[in-house]
Amino acid sequence: MPERGKAPEKRHLEPDAEQMARILGSAGIVLSPAQIGQLWNYHQMLRRHNQELNLTRIHNFQNMVQKLYIDSILPGMIIELPSPLMDLGTGAGMPGIPLKIAFPDLEIVLVESRKNRVEFLQAVLDQIGLKGVRNLGHGIAAASEVPVNAVITRAVEAIPQTLERISGSLAKGGLAVFMKGPHCEEELEQALDRFAGRYRLVENHSYKIPHSPHDRTLVVFERIDSPPWVRKAVLAGEDLVRIIESENNETFRNLRKLLAPRGIRKQQQALVSGRKQVIEVMTRFPEKCVAWVGRGEKEPPPETAPNHMQWYQLAPSLFEVLDLFGTAAPLLLVRVEPIPAWEPSDGLPEGCTLFVPFQDPENVGAVIRSAVAFGVAGIVLLAEAANPFHPKAVRASGGMVFGAKLLAGPSINDLPDSLPLVPLSKEGRDIRDWTFPSRFGLLPGIEGPGLPAVFRDRGISVPIDPGVESLNAVVATAIALFAWSGSLKDGGTPA
Repeated sequence: MPERGKAPEKRHLEPDAEQMARILGSAGIVLSPAQIGQLWNYHQMLRRHNQELNLTRIHNFQNMVQKLYIDSILPGMIIELPSPLMDLGTGAGMPGIPLKIAFPDLEIVLVESRKNRVEFLQAVLDQIGLKGVRNLGHGIAAASEVPVNAVITRAVEAIPQTLERISGSLAKGGLAVFMKGPHCEEELEQALDRFAGRYRLVENHSYKIPHSPHDRTLVVFERIDSPPWVRKAVLAGEDLVRIIESENNETFRNLRKLLAPRGIRKQQQALVSGRKQVIEVMTRFPEKCVAWVGRGEKEPPPETAPNHMQWYQLAPSLFEVLDLFGTAAPLLLVRVEPIPAWEPSDGLPEGCTLFVPFQDPENVGAVIRSAVAFGVAGIVLLAEAANPFHPKAVRASGGMVFGAKLLAGPSINDLPDSLPLVPLSKEGRDIRDWTFPSRFGLLPGIEGPGLPAVFRDRGISVPIDPGVESLNAVVATAIALFAWSGSLKDGGTPA
């Protein structure tokens, strides 16, 4: 009995398993006594090793139950989580271990690369007797292949980075589950833009941790395409894989010849580089695709690849020979048709026909891209022109070269005066005062030398500042094509 005049002392109750069960129950999480015992043992180990290993910055008991355990379990109450479920960046074991305790049928793969935490996780699994949990012991990258049907992560990194990271492991139809804070709209938009056709958004659910001010967002993506390990098995089963490890291999020697115009003409094939351009060409011209050329077996052809297309797996040193632009992304081997010959006696069709004398393959590719964009009737590659299927030309064309109407013409010096040509020369008339005819050939000059003398005074020019000697030939051609396409809309009035 307390002494008279003194306030009674308050009894300080240490947290226990029953108090944990009450807090969980207030959030709608009802666990069996055995499950509470497992979670309590996990909590005790977390507290005991925290100072040494810096496992969590949350120390208050109520906050630990709410922000760590309840927060980890709630996603399993909002959606049905498939197995096996990868907990990416699990750290001290969250959300994976609380989820496993609350949903015992889940198979869990814990992903953590820090050695001391990997050892802590293994000690937890051994002590509390959790079965069906794999402690991976290392990190995950896009090239990793750890087959799972779902991935969950507590805001380890931005959504787009994680979707790329798990691309080698998450199965088709699998779920990528992100436990985020209340403001993740920008990440979400970036992910939807970058991974259209590979993932689709199926859940964007805002909620609170019960009896707390903490807002949460559960973002869930479903994978649409297949991971590499599935594609590899399919292609190997259909005998479409060819492993190339020697520089003396005939296929590799033929691929290397495609870096020069002579090899392109002889084999009637070309190489496409750049991840975006490869996918676009493969999608637009599937019948032209011959092979997917990759660095080893790490990145197989996508599921959308044509069924007949082979997969060449090159040794890294061989792939680097072909990867002129250093993209490190797979190349695409495509078939190209012979370019039909054009003679001046064939005349010109209605509209604008572009004559191309450029000797730089990048200029050829760039001007083809502009010509296709502005709707020319045809493109005549003069004898001086670089091969339009040279890797540099293909890249500069944005893949447009494969859909362009190409013709092989004579030398620029053999073009007759009788053709309705409109030369593009700085000595010509101001293009703004020019009315384009209904049928004509636009003729820019060769880089450096320009036009033959016979054409210089009878053409049009793009006016520039007098202090600038000349305009880049490709840029001037694009401006002229723009002016011509604009004149069509204006009924043939001067540009």
